[in-house]
Amino acid sequence: MTIALFPEPKIRDVHVEDRPRERLIRQGAQSLSNQELIAILLRTGTKQESVLTLSNRVLTYFEKLHGLKHATIEEIMSIKGIGEAKAVQLLAAIELGRRLSQKQVDERFTIRSPQDAATFLMPEMSSLQQEHFVVLFLNVKNQVMHKQTIFIGSLNSSIVHPREIFREAVKRSAASIICSHNHPSGNATPSPEDIEVTKRLQEAGYIIGIELIDHVIIGDHQYISLKEKGYM
Repeated sequence: MTIALFPEPKIRDVHVEDRPRERLIRQGAQSLSNQELIAILLRTGTKQESVLTLSNRVLTYFEKLHGLKHATIEEIMSIKGIGEAKAVQLLAAIELGRRLSQKQVDERFTIRSPQDAATFLMPEMSSLQQEHFVVLFLNVKNQVMHKQTIFIGSLNSSIVHPREIFREAVKRSAASIICSHNHPSGNATPSPEDIEVTKRLQEAGYIIGIELIDHVIIGDHQYISLKEKGYM
Protein backbone atom coordinates (compact mmCIF):
# COMPACT_ATOMS: atom_id res chain seq x y z
CA MET A 1 0.00 0.00 0.00
CA THR A 2 1.32 3.42 -0.98
CA ILE A 3 0.94 6.23 1.55
CA ALA A 4 0.48 9.66 0.01
CA LEU A 5 2.68 12.34 1.52
CA PHE A 6 1.26 15.83 1.57
CA PRO A 7 3.61 18.82 1.72
CA GLU A 8 3.45 20.93 4.86
CA PRO A 9 1.35 24.09 4.46
CA LYS A 10 3.42 27.24 3.95
CA ILE A 11 2.69 30.71 5.31
CA ARG A 12 1.40 31.70 1.89
CA ASP A 13 -1.24 28.98 2.28
CA VAL A 14 -2.56 30.58 5.48
CA HIS A 15 -5.36 33.11 5.01
CA VAL A 16 -3.86 36.60 4.78
CA GLU A 17 -5.67 37.88 7.89
CA ASP A 18 -4.31 34.98 9.97
CA ARG A 19 -0.65 35.41 9.06
CA PRO A 20 1.56 36.61 11.96
CA ARG A 21 2.82 39.76 10.24
CA GLU A 22 -0.63 40.89 9.20
CA ARG A 23 -2.10 40.11 12.63
CA LEU A 24 0.65 42.14 14.29
CA ILE A 25 -0.17 45.13 12.10
CA ARG A 26 -3.88 44.78 12.71
CA GLN A 27 -4.04 43.69 16.36
CA GLY A 28 -0.67 44.63 17.83
CA ALA A 29 2.39 42.58 18.80
CA GLN A 30 0.88 41.60 22.14
CA SER A 31 -1.76 39.51 20.36
CA LEU A 32 0.82 37.12 18.89
CA SER A 33 2.14 33.94 20.46
CA ASN A 34 5.86 33.40 21.10
CA GLN A 35 5.92 31.06 18.13
CA GLU A 36 4.44 33.72 15.83
CA LEU A 37 6.82 36.45 17.05
CA ILE A 38 9.83 34.23 16.39
CA ALA A 39 8.38 33.34 12.98
CA ILE A 40 8.35 37.03 12.06
CA LEU A 41 12.01 37.35 13.06
CA LEU A 42 12.99 34.24 11.06
CA ARG A 43 10.94 35.51 8.09
CA THR A 44 11.07 32.26 6.09
CA GLY A 45 11.06 28.53 6.68
CA THR A 46 12.74 25.88 4.58
CA LYS A 47 11.69 23.82 1.58
CA GLN A 48 10.58 21.09 3.97
CA GLU A 49 8.76 23.10 6.65
CA SER A 50 6.97 26.36 7.25
CA VAL A 51 8.45 29.21 9.26
CA LEU A 52 5.88 28.52 11.99
CA THR A 53 7.08 24.95 12.33
CA LEU A 54 10.69 26.15 12.37
CA SER A 55 9.94 28.73 15.08
CA ASN A 56 8.20 26.05 17.13
CA ARG A 57 11.31 23.88 16.93
CA VAL A 58 13.37 26.81 18.22
CA LEU A 59 11.10 27.06 21.27
CA THR A 60 11.24 23.30 21.78
CA TYR A 61 15.04 23.25 21.56
CA PHE A 62 15.43 25.96 24.20
CA GLU A 63 12.58 24.63 26.35
CA LYS A 64 10.25 27.58 25.81
CA LEU A 65 11.06 31.28 25.55
CA HIS A 66 13.04 31.64 28.79
CA GLY A 67 15.87 29.45 27.52
CA LEU A 68 16.54 31.77 24.61
CA LYS A 69 17.98 34.35 27.01
CA HIS A 70 21.11 32.20 27.33
CA ALA A 71 21.36 31.15 23.69
CA THR A 72 24.61 31.40 21.77
CA ILE A 73 24.89 31.77 18.02
CA GLU A 74 26.36 28.26 17.80
CA GLU A 75 23.39 26.76 19.65
CA ILE A 76 20.85 28.53 17.46
CA MET A 77 22.68 27.55 14.28
CA SER A 78 22.69 23.91 15.40
CA ILE A 79 18.93 23.84 14.77
CA LYS A 80 18.23 22.44 11.32
CA GLY A 81 16.96 25.16 9.02
CA ILE A 82 18.65 28.07 10.81
CA GLY A 83 21.76 29.59 9.30
CA GLU A 84 23.93 32.46 10.44
CA ALA A 85 21.60 35.22 9.21
CA LYS A 86 18.56 33.87 11.08
CA ALA A 87 20.63 33.23 14.21
CA VAL A 88 21.96 36.79 14.17
CA GLN A 89 18.43 38.18 13.83
CA LEU A 90 17.24 36.21 16.84
CA LEU A 91 20.22 37.19 19.01
CA ALA A 92 19.81 40.86 18.09
CA ALA A 93 16.14 40.77 19.12
CA ILE A 94 16.99 39.02 22.40
CA GLU A 95 19.64 41.62 23.25
CA LEU A 96 17.30 44.52 22.41
CA GLY A 97 14.68 43.04 24.73
CA ARG A 98 17.24 42.70 27.52
CA ARG A 99 18.42 46.30 27.11
CA LEU A 100 14.90 47.71 26.97
CA SER A 101 13.97 45.81 30.10
CA GLN A 102 16.99 47.19 31.96
CA LYS A 103 16.51 50.74 30.65
CA GLN A 104 13.07 50.92 32.26
CA VAL A 105 14.61 50.68 35.72
CA ASP A 106 17.74 52.79 35.22
CA GLU A 107 18.55 56.45 35.92
CA ARG A 108 18.02 57.72 39.44
CA PHE A 109 15.71 54.90 40.42
CA THR A 110 14.43 55.42 43.96
CA ILE A 111 14.40 52.41 46.25
CA ARG A 112 11.75 52.47 48.97
CA SER A 113 11.38 48.74 49.56
CA PRO A 114 12.98 45.36 48.83
CA GLN A 115 10.50 45.02 45.96
CA ASP A 116 11.94 48.18 44.40
CA ALA A 117 15.47 46.79 44.67
CA ALA A 118 14.36 43.52 43.08
CA THR A 119 12.58 45.40 40.27
CA PHE A 120 15.78 47.28 39.53
CA LEU A 121 18.05 44.25 39.60
CA MET A 122 15.97 41.32 38.38
CA PRO A 123 15.81 42.04 34.62
CA GLU A 124 19.57 41.63 34.34
CA MET A 125 20.48 39.34 37.23
CA SER A 126 17.81 36.66 36.93
CA SER A 127 19.27 35.54 33.59
CA LEU A 128 22.92 35.26 34.69
CA GLN A 129 24.43 31.78 34.67
CA GLN A 130 27.17 32.59 37.17
CA GLU A 131 26.84 34.22 40.58
CA HIS A 132 27.36 37.99 40.43
CA PHE A 133 27.71 40.09 43.58
CA VAL A 134 26.33 43.55 42.81
CA VAL A 135 26.18 46.65 44.99
CA LEU A 136 23.83 49.61 44.60
CA PHE A 137 25.17 52.90 45.94
CA LEU A 138 22.41 55.24 47.12
CA ASN A 139 22.24 58.93 47.99
CA VAL A 140 20.37 60.43 50.95
CA LYS A 141 17.10 60.21 48.98
CA ASN A 142 17.60 56.47 48.41
CA GLN A 143 18.19 57.07 44.71
CA VAL A 144 20.58 54.77 42.87
CA MET A 145 23.70 56.74 42.01
CA HIS A 146 25.77 53.82 40.81
CA LYS A 147 25.61 50.07 40.32
CA GLN A 148 28.73 47.95 40.31
CA THR A 149 29.53 44.27 40.04
CA ILE A 150 32.07 43.61 42.78
CA PHE A 151 32.94 40.05 41.82
CA ILE A 152 31.75 37.03 39.85
CA GLY A 153 31.78 33.56 41.35
CA SER A 154 30.47 31.54 44.28
CA LEU A 155 29.77 33.64 47.36
CA ASN A 156 32.49 33.30 49.97
CA SER A 157 33.15 35.48 53.00
CA SER A 158 36.86 35.57 52.25
CA ILE A 159 36.20 36.94 48.75
CA VAL A 160 33.47 39.46 49.57
CA HIS A 161 35.60 41.79 51.64
CA PRO A 162 34.00 44.92 53.15
CA ARG A 163 37.08 46.93 52.15
CA GLU A 164 36.33 46.64 48.43
CA ILE A 165 32.69 47.58 48.82
CA PHE A 166 33.03 50.48 51.22
CA ARG A 167 36.01 51.95 49.40
CA GLU A 168 33.70 52.42 46.42
CA ALA A 169 30.92 53.72 48.69
CA VAL A 170 33.20 56.40 50.12
CA LYS A 171 34.45 57.29 46.63
CA ARG A 172 30.84 57.74 45.47
CA SER A 173 29.83 59.65 48.64
CA ALA A 174 27.08 57.09 49.12
CA ALA A 175 24.74 57.48 52.08
CA SER A 176 23.86 53.78 52.06
CA ILE A 177 24.23 50.62 50.00
CA ILE A 178 22.19 47.60 48.97
CA CYS A 179 23.97 44.36 48.19
CA SER A 180 22.61 41.69 45.91
CA HIS A 181 23.66 38.47 44.30
CA ASN A 182 21.94 35.90 42.14
CA HIS A 183 21.46 32.17 42.53
CA PRO A 184 21.75 30.60 39.05
CA SER A 185 19.85 27.58 40.35
CA GLY A 186 16.75 29.79 40.46
CA ASN A 187 16.17 29.16 44.17
CA ALA A 188 16.62 32.43 46.09
CA THR A 189 16.80 30.81 49.54
CA PRO A 190 19.80 32.26 51.45
CA SER A 191 22.66 29.96 52.40
CA PRO A 192 24.55 30.16 55.71
CA GLU A 193 27.38 31.81 53.74
CA ASP A 194 24.96 34.46 52.43
CA ILE A 195 23.88 35.28 55.98
CA GLU A 196 27.45 35.40 57.29
CA VAL A 197 28.58 37.77 54.54
CA THR A 198 25.59 40.02 55.19
CA LYS A 199 26.34 40.33 58.89
CA ARG A 200 30.00 41.16 58.25
CA LEU A 201 29.06 43.87 55.77
CA GLN A 202 26.42 45.25 58.11
CA GLU A 203 28.94 45.51 60.97
CA ALA A 204 31.47 47.24 58.71
CA GLY A 205 28.82 49.70 57.58
CA TYR A 206 28.00 50.65 61.16
CA ILE A 207 31.67 51.42 61.83
CA ILE A 208 32.16 53.47 58.66
CA GLY A 209 28.78 55.21 58.85
CA ILE A 210 27.40 53.92 55.56
CA GLU A 211 24.37 51.73 56.21
CA LEU A 212 23.79 48.40 54.52
CA ILE A 213 20.05 48.70 53.89
CA ASP A 214 19.46 45.20 52.56
CA HIS A 215 20.93 42.17 50.88
CA VAL A 216 18.63 40.91 48.12
CA ILE A 217 19.06 37.47 46.61
CA ILE A 218 17.75 37.08 43.07
CA GLY A 219 16.44 33.75 41.78
CA ASP A 220 14.40 32.82 38.74
CA HIS A 221 11.83 35.64 38.73
CA GLN A 222 11.80 35.61 42.51
CA TYR A 223 13.77 37.29 45.25
CA ILE A 224 14.39 37.13 48.98
CA SER A 225 15.25 40.12 51.15
CA LEU A 226 17.49 39.19 54.07
CA LYS A 227 16.18 42.24 55.92
CA GLU A 228 12.58 41.08 55.53
CA LYS A 229 13.60 37.62 56.69
CA GLY A 230 15.12 39.07 59.88
CA TYR A 231 18.75 38.21 59.17
CA MET A 232 19.87 41.81 59.62
